[in-house]
Amino acid sequence: MADVRKLIAYCENRRVYIQTHDYPDPDAIGSAFGLQRLLRRYGVGAKLCYDGRIDKLSTAKMLDTLGIEMFSGRELAGELREDDCIICVDSQKSGGNITDFVGEEIAAIDHHPTYVEVPYRYSDIRRVGACASIIAQYYMDRGLEPDADAAAAMLYGIKMDTLNFTRGVTEEDIRAFSFLLPLVDKKKMARLERNQLEFGDLRAYGAAIENIRVYGCFGFSRIPFSCPNAMIAILSDFILSLVEVEVAVIYCVREDGLKFSVRSERDDVDAGELTRRALRGVGDGGGHPTMAGGMIPAAKLPLLGADPDQSIHRRFLECGATSE
Repeated sequence: MADVRKLIAYCENRRVYIQTHDYPDPDAIGSAFGLQRLLRRYGVGAKLCYDGRIDKLSTAKMLDTLGIEMFSGRELAGELREDDCIICVDSQKSGGNITDFVGEEIAAIDHHPTYVEVPYRYSDIRRVGACASIIAQYYMDRGLEPDADAAAAMLYGIKMDTLNFTRGVTEEDIRAFSFLLPLVDKKKMARLERNQLEFGDLRAYGAAIENIRVYGCFGFSRIPFSCPNAMIAILSDFILSLVEVEVAVIYCVREDGLKFSVRSERDDVDAGELTRRALRGVGDGGGHPTMAGGMIPAAKLPLLGADPDQSIHRRFLECGATSE
């Protein structure tokens, strides 16, 4: 078990940045915020940062409700130095979804599989339902209680990434939930969990329903316009809720290519491995056994041929048929 005291020692008297993946979701934000507040207990200041954008109503509400400040790569341009410490949270360097900032990536705290080995000074990679559960464990290990806002951020991240404890949940997630729940402000939690959809999201739901194609236990849907990463993930969960679908593959058309969100509830189909293999040669992807994401850059779309949808369906179906 990793000892967070080693990470704290590495960060002493250094400028520290806690970096999430490029489109931070509630688990990434809750993990980063919880770690920031923990480091502060030991006299280590840290800034939260990301590249990309905050692209969902519920995520922006989380920042506002809990007073979380995050800085984009654009805002940090010219500030970062080569000797700065960067802690990757809910992500790993060279993982395909995190920008390489100026500075030294000294640590990775994550719950995703490792595809590119990196010699961090501190590494804590665990197969749990939510990265925030790892941060909560640090508090428990040190005999500390997070403040109410940090507790709420971690708890919300755990609930969102495990789909209210129905997806990929482990005993560590349950212990973290039991530890955090008594510490949160119940009114703030209620505010976070209300009104998570915007009116414009209904258009994406309509497109997902209109374009769904089902082959055996696989359900595919193409969203023919750009929508946020978080919305694509919500739609993949939505399609997976169909009785006929056990593996959902949702992809969204953007200027920079096709963005994928994949879900699996089959023991013999690992969503992360399926996505990585299906997109090999045309894009990148990966994730957990139950949930994954990926991207085909616009420059590589011609490789899909005259019928991109058919090509995508074939790739995933063939890789799914050979899953162990």
